[in-house]
Parts: sequence; structure tokens; C-alpha cells
Amino acid sequence: MGRIENRLAELGESLPAAKSPVANYLGCKRTGDMLYVSGRVSRIRGEVGSELDLARAPEAAKEALLDILAIVKAEIDDLDSVISIEKLNGFVRSAASFTDQPKVIDGASDLLVEIFGDDGRHARTATGVAQLPFGAAVQLEMIMRLQGE
Repeated sequence: MGRIENRLAELGESLPAAKSPVANYLGCKRTGDMLYVSGRVSRIRGEVGSELDLARAPEAAKEALLDILAIVKAEIDDLDSVISIEKLNGFVRSAASFTDQPKVIDGASDLLVEIFGDDGRHARTATGVAQLPFGAAVQLEMIMRLQGE
């Protein structure tokens, strides 16, 4: 187990089994030292602000992030090859009056910084949407920089 997976264990977290894409796309694609990771949805379902409260919603973002890291590990074999997290895009299935999307996506952002330290700090978007695949509460996609091939 590498440094990053040891850090996950210290935090009481573990990676789930990597899931295959549900349609005609790649889980991630590498171009040079950049890795573009396709969107993953949380297993937590519901509309934030009506069916799901703000106290639970960041857990959905954290859950989706762990799914992303599992896909990345399956692709590159060693999470220690990640140099930095460049960008995180977060989508929150939101009630019409809900405006705290950044607080929801903090569930993923905070965990990235806990895992990778300053290399986990990233640019970010947090957007509210009317619906997500399978009724998920959160969907994330990410761009990472990797050690050279």
C-alpha cells in the first residue's frame, strides 16, 4: 500500500471497487501528464434542500470522490503517481431555493486536501442542477496532474 492509500486508512476511509462506465465513455483518459476523470455520482440519492439536508449532503460528495479515486487507482495503479489535483467540478441536485452548493462540494474538497495536502488544493466549480443520473445527490468530475509516463 502506498503513501496515499495509507493516508486514506489513517483517515478511516477506504476505496470501493472501481465501477465500470454505464455507457459509451471511458472512466478516465490520460493526455501527457494530465488525467481527465469522467463524472461519478454518489450512491446517496435525493434533492438537496428538500429530500436531503445540508448536514448529510457533503457525505454524498465525499462518497463520489472515493469512487473517482478508485477509478483512478484502477487506471494508473498507484495513487502516489498523482502530483496534484488541478480541477474539481461538482454538480448538486438542488431544490429550487437551495443555494449552498459550495458547502456540499466541500465534502470532496476537504477530503482531497486531507489526503494530498497542498497538492490536493484545486480550482473548483459547484453548480446546482435539477436532476442527476439515477437521482443521485452529487456528481463529480476531476482533472489531475500525474508523474510523467
